[in-house]
Amino acid sequence: MIIVMKTGAHESQIQDVIRRIEALGYQAHIIQGTQRTVIGAVGDERGKDRLQSLEVMPGVETVVPILQPFKLASREVKGGKSIIKVGDLEIGGQAVVVMAGPCSVESEAQMLLTAQSVKAAGAKVLRGGAFKPRTSPYAFQGLAEEGLKYLDAARAATGLKIVTEVVNPVDVELVAEYADILQIGARNVQNFALLKKVGEVGKPVLLKRGMATTIKEFLMAAEYILSEGNYDVILCERGIRTFETSTRFTLDLSAIPVLSKLTHLPLFVDPSHGTGQWDYVAPMAKAAVACGADGLIIEVHPNPAEAQSDGLQSLKPQKFQQLMDELRPVAEAVGRRL
Repeated sequence: MIIVMKTGAHESQIQDVIRRIEALGYQAHIIQGTQRTVIGAVGDERGKDRLQSLEVMPGVETVVPILQPFKLASREVKGGKSIIKVGDLEIGGQAVVVMAGPCSVESEAQMLLTAQSVKAAGAKVLRGGAFKPRTSPYAFQGLAEEGLKYLDAARAATGLKIVTEVVNPVDVELVAEYADILQIGARNVQNFALLKKVGEVGKPVLLKRGMATTIKEFLMAAEYILSEGNYDVILCERGIRTFETSTRFTLDLSAIPVLSKLTHLPLFVDPSHGTGQWDYVAPMAKAAVACGADGLIIEVHPNPAEAQSDGLQSLKPQKFQQLMDELRPVAEAVGRRL
């Protein structure tokens, strides 16, 4: 249920409603709007009719049922778009935010060189994996904390925010010490222990769609994070597995308008993983911006031929600069800016 408070409701009235929600066995989630406060009451569906009695409490305007199974992620809770603040950076606003960098952190020099080049091109966030979930146990697994330190050094030198993946619940607090945004990769989209843990730690989360995850399942995964009190969740479409073999995955750009209708959370697209080939990245990145994506996450490596992972889908810095130049008029054409 959503409890909509009257315009100008006193803080004491809001707290009374929260106490009543909790007394009925539900979790209260406060959503502050510009004009009024909305309180989401989340819990066992079977007793939701009891929440209707809150309508008679002082300061309450109305009580509205949430029809979607994903309660806090739904546009029924928050009609407008959520804007997530990462320091002075806004995600989900007028600007299309680009995150860029290598798949894997390999050395301090590599990260510094990449950070300088992607910043010069207009990226706002540096990506790089210090912990890598790989299909093969023999593949490069990442540099762990050493890699996090290299990311930290690149941030200090350039001022870029950093996003990096966490793959294990026991590493969440360590990664959160370094990262501005925690990434949950496609393979962990339904690792519910990990989702709860990143919800508890409170840092913004970039949640990637699984390769066989429906949109409903994707939003329910986001709900795990939101239900722990962390409302700073960014959804990322990165391709799904189909019968097609010409590309690494099938980049489902139709998910962007569908998700825009269903959720208030910001939406990103990863054309690097979605295609698996560097020469397909630029056209799909432009298409993503055209169809309403709030941001992109793109793999860039100074020497893709020697990359420890995903070199085939990584852009060289000069190609990334070219892409950013070509993206600006696309963003302007749909009322956005880069």
